[in-house]
Amino acid sequence: MVATELGFAVREYSDPGEWNALLLDHPRNHILQSWGWGELKGSVGWEPVRVAVLRRDGQFAAAQLLFKRMAGLAVAYVPRGPLWSGDLELDRSLVQFLRTIAHRRRAAFLRLEPNILEHDALAGMLHSLLQVTGFEVAAPLQPRTSIHLDLASPSEKLLLGASKGHRADVRRAERNGVTVRVGSTATDLAAFYAIMQATAARGQFGIHSAEYYARAFHELSAPAYDTPGHDGGAAHVLLAELGGAVVAAFMIFGWGTEGQYMYSGSNELGLKSGANHLLQWSSIRWVQAQGCRCYDLWGVPELAADLEAAMGDERVALEAAAQAHPLYGAYRFKKGWGGQVVRYLPAYDQVYIRPAYWWWKRRRAAA
Repeated sequence: MVATELGFAVREYSDPGEWNALLLDHPRNHILQSWGWGELKGSVGWEPVRVAVLRRDGQFAAAQLLFKRMAGLAVAYVPRGPLWSGDLELDRSLVQFLRTIAHRRRAAFLRLEPNILEHDALAGMLHSLLQVTGFEVAAPLQPRTSIHLDLASPSEKLLLGASKGHRADVRRAERNGVTVRVGSTATDLAAFYAIMQATAARGQFGIHSAEYYARAFHELSAPAYDTPGHDGGAAHVLLAELGGAVVAAFMIFGWGTEGQYMYSGSNELGLKSGANHLLQWSSIRWVQAQGCRCYDLWGVPELAADLEAAMGDERVALEAAAQAHPLYGAYRFKKGWGGQVVRYLPAYDQVYIRPAYWWWKRRRAAA
């Protein structure tokens, strides 16, 4: 630990318990900033570095940076972070420290993707801080537009807040004989992956490897992620079965203030039976039981935020555009649970080697 010129202390963390405890003491913590998520990304070529700037009164700002080597240089990336303090000088000190680390590791650029919504009280201050310290606005890697479900109400009221069609599909799945159970074994994870493969083939999109999903589950279901009164960690696999066969599967996360609906799928029988709706309702109740205050349904088309605010002819035009979007079905499924469409601040890139940055952006666009 060393002191800065402003009297703050800066520290790099090497103990997972200390890092996660620090995160849980922050009101805007996120699973993508957790130790286990850094270890997961470490298994696919990223190197995690966890740092914080601390003040004597206990206030702090922190970040988990992920570094990836490329052609002798590196990309430096902070997903859903940093954890901002709200104190201008403390946050500025963290930005300077992150920049120093990025330079030391020969990063072509440093990317921050704040876990801050556009309407958040900190949004204006942080946007200004990052622009005056040399960052430029960029499109984020994580979903910028999502749906958040407030979990403050009792579960029975949450179900009443869902659409009539969603409530009917939950009941239909139960009548059809769909059952939901928690998965934890290698066989369960294999069944989850088979469902993900079927979903990807039907939707024609890419997914991670079976090893990646298994690593995500094992890293984030570790005892280090238990919360008071709730064992089993932050990762939860739910399997929907019909006639003894798995027809739909979710892997969700619930830790700190937020839960995330991140990986899910179903086969044709799962879609026809309403299994997805019963699984989602089970997921909502589990995340709420973990003590989370918000359930992030993890990504909808960008135009969803404009659609929610539009009226009259503009809304009609946007609705038509939304219906043509390949993710419209996912948007309707997520919106039907009664949550609010939200939009995060964009990504912010500080570029040090412009040609390498352009090359990286071209590769991302072609992927």
